[in-house]
Amino acid sequence: MRFGRSFSHPAVDFLITFLQARVERARDDNTDRGASAVEWVIISAVVVAIVGVVAAILNAALSEGANKVGDCIKGADAGSTC
Repeated sequence: MRFGRSFSHPAVDFLITFLQARVERARDDNTDRGASAVEWVIISAVVVAIVGVVAAILNAALSEGANKVGDCIKGADAGSTC
């Protein structure tokens, strides 16, 4: 069986159209898109930094609490509470 120009598959047609649109957008002289991308990268970096700081604070608090509980369990006897 030989496939000529009459062969068409919807997924292939979609992929070709999608790639043509991407190439056209890349060739466009609109430089605002690059500035917008840089802004998103900066915003994302700030959010990641904030999440990292919060995670470090929570980790320290949880570690301290876990150590207190561990010390309480080690020193516990039947007649006392922590």
